[in-house]
Amino acid sequence: MAEQRRPQRLDQPREPRRLTLPRFDPEAFGRWSEGIARGMGTANFIVYMTVVIAAWFVWNTLAPANLRFDPYTFTFLTLILSLQASYAAPLILLAQNRQADRDRVALEEDRRRASMQKADTEYLTREIAALRNAMGEVATRDFLRSELARLAEELDEANQRRSRLERRQQERPAQRGGDGLDEPRDDLDGDYSRGGRPEGREG
Repeated sequence: MAEQRRPQRLDQPREPRRLTLPRFDPEAFGRWSEGIARGMGTANFIVYMTVVIAAWFVWNTLAPANLRFDPYTFTFLTLILSLQASYAAPLILLAQNRQADRDRVALEEDRRRASMQKADTEYLTREIAALRNAMGEVATRDFLRSELARLAEELDEANQRRSRLERRQQERPAQRGGDGLDEPRDDLDGDYSRGGRPEGREG
């Protein structure tokens, strides 16, 4: 069943008719315009255009009158050059706008990367400062060597004192068994003073 046509209401305005234009791909057109602008900005284009204009002048000046298609004042050439200029300017402007958009995107990307690198650098700087502060409280190799050397010296001195004490203790029985008198007294006993009298019993 065919769809019934909606009746037009008098309390609503008519919908304007939209002119449908041919659609095209802006990206493809932009690449095409950039190619034209890139070609027009080369030395080859200037040389070729100069050769064509010179040939145009020579032909329409020196050729027979019935073969000249654009006689003097060269109106047709002027029209062609004006048409070329009128199209070249927008194409070049479009190419410049696309290049400006790319430059802006590249600039934003560079700015983002620069900010990330700055944040990373600041983080690494803080980490290095924290490690430096922590290393100030950790024993270094030179400090450990000096402490081990001092401990070895103290152990050697203690070993020497112990060996002297053992030697004196071995000498005491020999002296005691020889004369039967009192055992020799020295500073290690601590019971007698250097004068031979008991400490605290003087007088």
